[in-house]
Amino acid sequence: MDKPIEGILVVDKPLGITSMGVCAKVRGKLRAGGAPKRVKVGHGGTLDPLASGVLVVLIGKATKRSDEVMAGVKEYRTTVDLSRVSTTDDLEGEKTMVVPEVIPDRGMIEGACARWVGAVEQTPPVYSAIKVNGKRAYALARKGEEVKLAPRTVQIDSIEVVSYDWPELVIDVVCGKGTYIRSLGKDIGGEVGAGGMLTALRRTRVGKFRIEDSVRLEDLPDPMDPRSVSMPM
Repeated sequence: MDKPIEGILVVDKPLGITSMGVCAKVRGKLRAGGAPKRVKVGHGGTLDPLASGVLVVLIGKATKRSDEVMAGVKEYRTTVDLSRVSTTDDLEGEKTMVVPEVIPDRGMIEGACARWVGAVEQTPPVYSAIKVNGKRAYALARKGEEVKLAPRTVQIDSIEVVSYDWPELVIDVVCGKGTYIRSLGKDIGGEVGAGGMLTALRRTRVGKFRIEDSVRLEDLPDPMDPRSVSMPM
């Protein structure tokens, strides 16, 4: 190829695959299309396997701009089950029922959401990729080791209640880098004396990259012509 590969793909990540798994599939398609065997493929911000939506895949020289992409504002739509908690704060973990003294009404829920808007102190979930003494927190947690993570300041610009019918709460969240939506679901539930476990999570925006501009992983050509992504960010 005349020019080094440099480009992006905005992929609508499906459920059940890791973000690096998506990158591996893209790399395989590019190599099948003539790209160098060592072509670099990364992403601008991880999505959990149980989450779907915008994954910004960076190719070649564009991988150096990962931090720039991750700094962009994120938008999510998530569904929270307020009647349960989970060891992972989502459907993957061990679940426990929570019976509140009073079933919260919509006004209580909206008030709880409002208290988590702004620069807030959030404790990340123990099943996260944060490193503790050089090891991933989720790896320690899966071994049964006690994991204590310090709260950190994150920016949450808005939380909008899309629908609420006990125990299911659907919210749209606009937030900054480092915000854990799993923790947010648990925190909102805790505000009203309930549980809080994500049952669905979809990222709809990363900076200027939106779900409307994405392509489904299964719709990417195989082989993929490297020239089709050889464009600057």
